[in-house]
Amino acid sequence: MSDSRVAHNKQSRLTCCLILVGFLALWSTSAVAQDNTEKATRQKKAASTQRSVNPAMEAVKETPGLPRVLLIGDSISIGYTVPVRNLLSGKANVIRPLTNCGPSSRGIEQIDQWLGDGKWDVIHFNFGLHDLVYYSADGKNRLVDPASEGARHQVSLDQYEQNLQTLVTRMQKTGAVLIWCSTTPVPEGAPGRKSDEAIDFNKVALKVMKSNNVQINDLHAFAASQLADIQLPKNVHFSPDGSKTLAEQVVRSISQHLK
Repeated sequence: MSDSRVAHNKQSRLTCCLILVGFLALWSTSAVAQDNTEKATRQKKAASTQRSVNPAMEAVKETPGLPRVLLIGDSISIGYTVPVRNLLSGKANVIRPLTNCGPSSRGIEQIDQWLGDGKWDVIHFNFGLHDLVYYSADGKNRLVDPASEGARHQVSLDQYEQNLQTLVTRMQKTGAVLIWCSTTPVPEGAPGRKSDEAIDFNKVALKVMKSNNVQINDLHAFAASQLADIQLPKNVHFSPDGSKTLAEQVVRSISQHLK
């Protein structure tokens, strides 16, 4: 083979090597960049999740020796949990299930888990706003127009009464003072609910509570007198200041039963 042919082959191999090295370098840089991007995305998502955790849904460190208060309820109770804790700071440990307790049917399923094995001094509880939500006839769609054909409550009034009796019987076994919190008003225009059907459910609940000598916190009456100032328009939920106002009434109800 001539010297020129050998030189040409060497040059070709060198060129190929340089191309391969360049490709590997480019691939490595791209892979590192992609890994850094994915890592940054994960960190951002984790930070966002951490920031979005509602303080009411975080476990609390209890102060030994203080009475233990359990708050059971849906998003209305979630809204007033932290203000209640603040108002009872140094007077009671205020704890709630780290979830939206939803309808009374969910309470039946999870009450043992929520009560746990510890001793409770006071249990302040409510079910209702989820029970009276309207579902489609087949049960697949939630918050449907109450006037739509076949629309029905998530939990019927009769079943609601039975569920409350079962829940009260279970909670009485703890030896705690039980305080029933009446369901807050449903304003005109609130999706998937009738205005103010909470009154019908509260009548049924009151019957159960009176027959079992359960204390009453009539949060419905308390809120109804000032809805324009504390409740969101066409919404069952309350403003942050509104939740603080509710918390004051909840604390008044609880405080008289703290030892």
